[in-house]
Amino acid sequence: MTTVSAETKNQGGARVAVQRFGSFLSGMIMPNIPALIAWGIITALFIDVGPFPNEGLATIVGPMIHYLLPILIAMQGGRMIYETRGAVVGAIATMGVIAGSDWIVAQFNAGLAEGADELGQVHMFIGAMIMGPLGAYAIKALDGLWEGKIKSGFEMLVNMFSAGIGGFLLALAGFYWLAPVINALMDVMGTAVRWLIETNLLPLTSVIIEPAKVFFLNNAINHGVLTPLGIADAAENGKSILFLLEANPGPGLGVLLAFTVFGTGVARATAPGAILIQFLGGIHEVYFPYVLMKPALLLAVVAGGATGVGTNMVFDAGLRAPAAPGSIFAIMLQTASDSYVGVILSVILSAGVTFAVAAVILLSSRKRDLAATEDSFSAAVAKTEANKGKSSSHLANLSSATQVPAQKITNVIFACDAGMGSSAMGASVLRKKIVGAGIEGVTVTNKAVASLPGNADLVITQQQLTDRARAKEPQAVHVSVDSFMNAPEYDDVVTLIRESEFKAAGSGSGADGTADSRDSSAGGVATDTRVRSDSQILTRSQVRIHSASATQDEALTEAAEILGAAGAVTGEYLSAMKEREATVSTYMGNELAIPHGTNDAKAAVLASALSVTRYDGGVDWSGEKVTFVIGIAGVGDEHLEILSKIAELFSDEAEVAKLKRASSEEELLRLLSAVNAG
Repeated sequence: MTTVSAETKNQGGARVAVQRFGSFLSGMIMPNIPALIAWGIITALFIDVGPFPNEGLATIVGPMIHYLLPILIAMQGGRMIYETRGAVVGAIATMGVIAGSDWIVAQFNAGLAEGADELGQVHMFIGAMIMGPLGAYAIKALDGLWEGKIKSGFEMLVNMFSAGIGGFLLALAGFYWLAPVINALMDVMGTAVRWLIETNLLPLTSVIIEPAKVFFLNNAINHGVLTPLGIADAAENGKSILFLLEANPGPGLGVLLAFTVFGTGVARATAPGAILIQFLGGIHEVYFPYVLMKPALLLAVVAGGATGVGTNMVFDAGLRAPAAPGSIFAIMLQTASDSYVGVILSVILSAGVTFAVAAVILLSSRKRDLAATEDSFSAAVAKTEANKGKSSSHLANLSSATQVPAQKITNVIFACDAGMGSSAMGASVLRKKIVGAGIEGVTVTNKAVASLPGNADLVITQQQLTDRARAKEPQAVHVSVDSFMNAPEYDDVVTLIRESEFKAAGSGSGADGTADSRDSSAGGVATDTRVRSDSQILTRSQVRIHSASATQDEALTEAAEILGAAGAVTGEYLSAMKEREATVSTYMGNELAIPHGTNDAKAAVLASALSVTRYDGGVDWSGEKVTFVIGIAGVGDEHLEILSKIAELFSDEAEVAKLKRASSEEELLRLLSAVNAG
């Protein structure tokens, strides 16, 4: 359970932009890692220098890396933008880049003097990562031009020919325009890497890569540069050192071992378990909070990373294909047959150097850490999740050790920015869990952060709001969550409440807490609230289903338009909704987002209403996949019981599945009818 403050995200910053770009590249590469593994195994076994040379099976190697793998990556990139239609057009466009590159190489080789070294094929991984998404964006924009304007019966004809003609034009553009650029770019990057290797400067890349990992900026480097160059290198030489620059688990292991021996508090207690997750499971992010807890430890991981790279250079070691995740098992599986000694030593030595440097740093501050009244590890976990941009079960588990307060917990408050959306639904889900656990005498209310009364026992907020909540409720236990529908922290909260009962019972204290102190004007939600029977908060005209995907901006605009058409909000409400997302995401979990305005947007709300839109193609909501977008406009308490019932629906995955299967707006409204009942 994360119980500490976190930095407010600056979604417009350069760090977040690089992080999102890297995440997108990772989204194209990672699903295709099995194909890269298969290619690596075929290459290792059946080429003429392999243990089982087979001239026939070896013919798979070239076409697989030159055609299949780039096209798979392009299709995945296209699918992320515009489902199957985007995948198909992206693949067509990528074939243009591949053929264009081959034509350039063939023309160059034809002009060489007899006996001169010919250029080899350029494998279009970067081209695929460009043309796949570009093709999908292009066909999506093209479809938007005539959406709703095609006469009935001609939809399939138009869809087929528009995608075919669009793909044809993009293939031409890739052949003549993009292929020369990619070939030149690959030549420049390849020359730069060879220069670093020849001058023995490759270990210096750790100065960039290791800090980038800690701040989740490594995906852009790894998947945008190292993976394409490494695959090209491995295709030519059977292995590549580039695959080990970022994946080496040694530096993380060294940090965690140092905390196991010389750490204090929660960090020391959790380090041994984190070693299993990081070193064996390959989830490197679990060691990032330990580094952020003491930024000087960046020196340790840089030193360890550089040691590992230098060791691999000395032994000319490398992997056949990318190792993902970066587990020691994946590393060993992909290690080239002549590289086991070098790779194993690189992991051991990098871990050893990191441990030695980290030990000095930890010992230098050990007395101060032991005397500290607060454990800073949970703050580092929260900061790591803020850097990542979303919650992580692996990180949440690191800070699960929360002290039980001396007093009995009877007053739990969910707090969000406006106090009318996320917190109302989260409070409903937690209240249901507390009742289900048989716990009595605990009130769970929701409020705006600005309206926190100062007498709460436990406050639950999104990570980005914990600092503000702590300032208003300094005496309370603070729990940070991200996914409101299925947050694992809820079970921890129930356990914490029960333990506080036992602890308070031992001292004879603890009020029964049966009184409900909720103040609806401040955002509280009482269990006896009832929506009037003639409520028009949710009607058929406010429910929509789209088969395609949408951007977050498009979904926000549509939600605001529906609420506006219902007479619930003014035109200024959309700006308030976007401002809310820029501060704290309204993603709730279980494929649900509930956009609404900030607390300062009350003047733009004329009446209570909801909009419900289902996007079968999905919406990328600040990095999370969303299918249902429920827009909220609330006056007083009229909408709060509806939100409570929606929370109960969406906390049940079986109910969510029913909502996704609804074939019409009428059926979807019927399934949601309970939320509009009086």
